Formats: sequence, C-alpha cells, structure tokens
Amino acid sequence: MKIISANLNGIRAAARKGFFDWMLKQDVDVVCIQETKAQLHQLSDPVFSPEGYHRYFHDAEKKGYSGVAIYSRQEPDSVTVGLGWPDVDCEGRYIQADFGRLSVASLYLHSGSASEERQALKFDVMDRLMPRLAEMKNADRDYVICGDWNIAHKKVDIKNWRGNQKNSGFLPEERAWLDTLFDEVGMVDGFRVVNQQEEQYTWWSNRGQAWANNTGWRIDYQVISPALADKVVAAEIYKDERFSDHAPLILSYDY
Repeated sequence: MKIISANLNGIRAAARKGFFDWMLKQDVDVVCIQETKAQLHQLSDPVFSPEGYHRYFHDAEKKGYSGVAIYSRQEPDSVTVGLGWPDVDCEGRYIQADFGRLSVASLYLHSGSASEERQALKFDVMDRLMPRLAEMKNADRDYVICGDWNIAHKKVDIKNWRGNQKNSGFLPEERAWLDTLFDEVGMVDGFRVVNQQEEQYTWWSNRGQAWANNTGWRIDYQVISPALADKVVAAEIYKDERFSDHAPLILSYDY
C-alpha cells in the first residue's frame, strides 16, 4: 500500500505543473492533499478526476483558502468531513476515509506565522486535537494521518534551527506537543521509522534561495498508529519536480 501526502498550495496551480500526471504514474493507493485553495465546483476539468480514483473534498468557506482532499483507488466504506469543530471546519482542514479497519486522513494544521491571534488559535486547536489523537491511538483501528502539521519536530528537521526557535513552527511549545504525541500518546512518525537522515525537508520558503540551498523544514508527516510502525517499508520525499513550495511525502506499507 502506497500513500502520498502533498500540500499543493493550490490544486489548480499544481495541476498546471503536472501534479496529476505524476500522481498517475506512482501506482499509489491513497493521496492526501492539503491547501487545495479551491471549491469543488471550480474543479470540473477532467484533470481533477483522474481515471481509477475516487475523490473527496473538504473546502474552506473562504474562497481560495485552505481546503483538504483525498483521492483513493478503492472506494471508502465511509468518509468523515471535518472534526466537528465549527471554527476549524469552516476552514476545511480535515477529511478522513475509512477502508475496513484502516482510516486515512488528510489534515492541514494551522499556521501561526501570520499573527499572534493565529498562533493563539493554533495552540487552541492543538490542545483540542491531542485528546482526539489519543482516542485514535487507542481505537480498534489503524490510522494514517497525513498532512501539513506546520511544526518541525527536532533540530534535525530544520536547517536553520538556531534562527527559528522563536518562530511559529519551531516554538518550544509546538515541539513539546509533538514530543507528547510521539513519546507519551504513542503515535508514530512514519517517515522516521525508516529514515533517520539529516536534511530531509518537505517545505522551503519562496524567499531567497531556500530551495537552491536546501534551507528547509520537515513539517509534513504521516502520523501512524503504533501497530503500523513495523509495516512501513519505504519513505521518500519527492523532489525531482516542484508542484508547490512543499514536496510530496511518499510512504509504502506492507499492509
């Protein structure tokens, strides 16, 4: 089973850059997309309905903003749209597809970089999300929660860690939250199960020469149930083509 997580920073722009052509060559089972930045009615072009895939969207109410989606080869048993929190769901940040005992979700966690108010909201959502993630860990299901979590966990996950310790996405409180998720709750960073290397980044600022210099952050994850940890067989960050300021995160599971 192969699962891809990709923040496209605009699904229409990514399509023009060849994302769906690439996706169809990947023999992928589930693709989780974040930042669609589109409403479903704007995606009538056949490129957004690739043959052999079912598609499900959770759009933001605000046009051209946020939004998540799932493409799957197998039709899900059920699809859950939103977390049940109106202030979060209006921004289109969570969608989940269930296949038997496996649940695959696309999550776009808030960024706090725009303002102190958005950072406060991010912390609030993180506080609410942790108990839900603990429930998932303890449920009689296997979860793969793909997405842009907007947090680099450790120094190894960010090039300029010294200069970013007071910036959203690498704040001590955010990193401690991931410590809790992985070390106490017991969910697993799927990528790190098989890849412990440095400079494995998934996002680069459009400012300066960040991409050219690989001055990146690893903020995209596949967070998995502990029962899936020994089923991760490969992990890759695809960088041969650029579809957005993020790179697709590809994990393969013996599932």
